[in-house]
Amino acid sequence: MHKERPLTEPRMKRLIDRRDELALSGQRNLYMDSVEHGIYQWSKGSASFAPETGKLAAAATERVCLGDHNCRVGIGMPFPYCDEMPSVREGYEHAPLNWAADYAFFLSKLEPEIHPGERIVGEFHWQLDEARAQQYPELLDEYGERAKGLGAGGSCQSHTCPDLAQGLRRGWRGILEKVLQSQETWSADPERLEYLQAAEVSCRAIMAYIRKYAEKARELGDPDLAEVCEQVATEPPATLREALQWIQFYQLAERVIAHGNGYGRLDMLLLPYYEADLAAGRITRREAIELVAELYLKYGGNYFSLGGRDQTGADATSEMSWICLEAYDLIGGYSCLGVMWHPDIDADFYQYACEVVARHKCATPALLNYDKMYESEVVSGVKPEDAWNISYSGCQWYCVVGKEYCDQDKNVIVLIQVLLRALREAVENPPPDFEVFYELYMKNVEEAAQALLELKNIQYHHQYKVWPEIATSLISEQCLETGRDITDWRHEGAYYNFTSVNLLGFTNVVDSLLAIKEQVYGSAKRSLAKLEAAVRTDFAQAEDLRRELLAVPKFGSDHPEANALAKRLAADIAHVLREKVNCKGFPMRPSLFQFMGHALAGPYLGATPDGRHAAEPLAQGCNPQHGRGPFAITEVGASLLALDQKQHIGAPWQCELDDSFFRTCDDPGALLEALSTSYFESGGLHVNFNITTVEELEDAVVHPEKHQSLVVKVTGYSAHFVKLSSHYQQEIIRRNRIGT
Repeated sequence: MHKERPLTEPRMKRLIDRRDELALSGQRNLYMDSVEHGIYQWSKGSASFAPETGKLAAAATERVCLGDHNCRVGIGMPFPYCDEMPSVREGYEHAPLNWAADYAFFLSKLEPEIHPGERIVGEFHWQLDEARAQQYPELLDEYGERAKGLGAGGSCQSHTCPDLAQGLRRGWRGILEKVLQSQETWSADPERLEYLQAAEVSCRAIMAYIRKYAEKARELGDPDLAEVCEQVATEPPATLREALQWIQFYQLAERVIAHGNGYGRLDMLLLPYYEADLAAGRITRREAIELVAELYLKYGGNYFSLGGRDQTGADATSEMSWICLEAYDLIGGYSCLGVMWHPDIDADFYQYACEVVARHKCATPALLNYDKMYESEVVSGVKPEDAWNISYSGCQWYCVVGKEYCDQDKNVIVLIQVLLRALREAVENPPPDFEVFYELYMKNVEEAAQALLELKNIQYHHQYKVWPEIATSLISEQCLETGRDITDWRHEGAYYNFTSVNLLGFTNVVDSLLAIKEQVYGSAKRSLAKLEAAVRTDFAQAEDLRRELLAVPKFGSDHPEANALAKRLAADIAHVLREKVNCKGFPMRPSLFQFMGHALAGPYLGATPDGRHAAEPLAQGCNPQHGRGPFAITEVGASLLALDQKQHIGAPWQCELDDSFFRTCDDPGALLEALSTSYFESGGLHVNFNITTVEELEDAVVHPEKHQSLVVKVTGYSAHFVKLSSHYQQEIIRRNRIGT
């Protein structure tokens, strides 16, 4: 139906070239402090993610490059005004006004930059955590080290979805007026009043920051851009261009604070503006596509959703859904869009979405089952009247827009570490049968979950004082009304504060438990001590045993016993987590995913009873372990469908397809449509179709200059392959690929 559109507009071509230049020069690179942090999402005295030039960054030799996944544009130097920060000159306090003073000063020092041909503007070079420390009490390290020892960890920052509709409707003047009204309401409550005064300082600083862009545009002789920026600095946007510019400025104001939020259902947000422009003759369809494409080009890592259902349950697909998807089709490359399928979705639109995936090959858009997302939220305790406004908002997770702050993707239980500890305990006191061993393992899972809960509660009690997220709170439900930050554990508004927990090594545990069941408690009758010694020594003198372990049925093969054990384990872990209620009054809930640790944890944790050598990565999420099989696509899909996916806040199928898979297919998009639709109709939640070949990836490692445009799905995000750390490059190469 839709074919790739040629770029006839030189202006757009220049902007695309600049986007790619920033990525390939390393200016978009995001770095992680250490391998340890990648596994546990926490490390002693460590920031969450270290920007390239940050003064808080770890040594370059310790860092891991996550690829071109950063909102800020690095320029190779630290923030020049660190010594002038108010908290440095006047003293650091755990207080909202102290934080807001730093935030306002920080924004005041960010100079506006407008590049030739831009109609949507705005970028920055530093994050606030490069200039202001995140000083949690030392007690946090004690709880963090204990949790890590038991196989758990986590941190707190962003990873939610503010309600952009509130901001677009009110504009910054309207938001400020709401802050001032709330100050009157809480004038007799010193703590809430101080928070609202900090919100006022922050709001005024954002408005001043946007006005600088209007002034810069006037200096450059661009009155149209100056008018757009002047309008959105105070008033609600009135046109599509103004709405897109408002969104871009909001993202900048928020992302200088923290990395990781999603931004909701873009087609629903923009539709009224497009329809008004079209009716007034202010815009053409092609111009609308290019404007949306510019938003993506400014930073492709902003998670937006398209499709899904509206509040009545009807299909929400609109002309704006098409425009938003065509905008990505126009520019390709790195982006983080999700299309939310359901049985009533516009069939032509979903077909086109699958065509786009097949054309660009890097799992953009991600394909998700809206009804299963909705069901998952309701099962977790979200009210149906809130759950309808669900949005794909991050790597594997989704969020109720404006009403949910759940640490998405920031906490982990390292299931395979827990298993290795249980195995050591079993050697000391051997369980008489597999069921007793399984109970021992689940006891260790419960201990890790409890340690994580205690760590999280310490973080929650201090987060709103250490690092309030005021820009997010300005347009999130009941924050200004109650005078509480979105991070405040005492938040009494209509809010959801689950603690989402990633499960690292799930597939390896399933395969290992099956191996233990057969080799120790089955016909082989090997001792736990012999198995544990072989694993501990990375099978140095036990290659025969390793081969026998590898011969045990594996998850991903649609083997009945493997499927049954995976289903049982996932359900039991979900039950353990649901029994753990955080200090906000909400339970933990699991996600069968981990952002980065699977590629890093192998050598750190050692070999495993499934026959995996220490040097090999762990399985990614709930996908089959690397090097197993080959499994047919139907076998892998059926294995994942054995899991009750509504019990999880993420369970993505990372479906790696070799180009040869399409060798006899005239319409790759139609094939992806049939596969994903069948998967969703059977209860699947999320699928990423990554289309590459091992040969291309291996050549890109040796000859990166020949593969500059190669973009791949890393985990829940896409990046240029040549910019990734070798950890990730080798993990991607080793993945199971399905071909002919």
